[in-house]
Amino acid sequence: MAYLAPSILSADVLQLQKQIEIVEQNGADFIHIDVMDGHFVPNLTFGPFMVKAINSISKLPLDVHLMISNPEQYISEFAASGASIITVHQEACVHLDRSIQLIKQCNCRAGVAINPATPVSALEVIVEIVDLILIMSVNPGFGGQKFIPYTLNKIREIKDMALVKNASCLIEVDGGINEQTALEAVNAGADVIVAGQAIFKQDSIKSACRLLKGIAQNTAKVV
Repeated sequence: MAYLAPSILSADVLQLQKQIEIVEQNGADFIHIDVMDGHFVPNLTFGPFMVKAINSISKLPLDVHLMISNPEQYISEFAASGASIITVHQEACVHLDRSIQLIKQCNCRAGVAINPATPVSALEVIVEIVDLILIMSVNPGFGGQKFIPYTLNKIREIKDMALVKNASCLIEVDGGINEQTALEAVNAGADVIVAGQAIFKQDSIKSACRLLKGIAQNTAKVV
């Protein structure tokens, strides 16, 4: 069984409360919030005020993905705004262990993300101390991109690494998720599926959310 994390990057901000309520009622386990700074990735999105606003209307844990440079400067602010999980990028952290410890000191679960071209080996020394590892299956910055197939092997590699080290971290995949790629990702070993356009850009958010939740729940993992 895997969890479903709808990404509000693809939601309609003018109907955000209503759309969050729909996914909450139809299988969502987390709300995924992409924070982009226009520097680490070529786009600008949400900040702590949006996290605080969503926390006031959602009962679900907030999965906050920091695609920003110098994330350690903002971790405490996002934690105070209501984040449940804070994920930083390995590529953005000069002192990754320090960033992980800071997240935990703020009473949040700690996640680390890697971009498609970053090798899984970069996470070997920290896999036992994080709560979540996020495999980017597109180059971060924009929604609606196509899933990069070789990232499936990275999910398998992380799964094997976690098993060898007896680590309990969740494996999350983000980017290009649709019905087919969600199936492939869960079969490869993903524990959390992030989906944006595959939910919020469909004719029926309710049906799309239920469909992906069904895939996440009922797919037998083959590692």
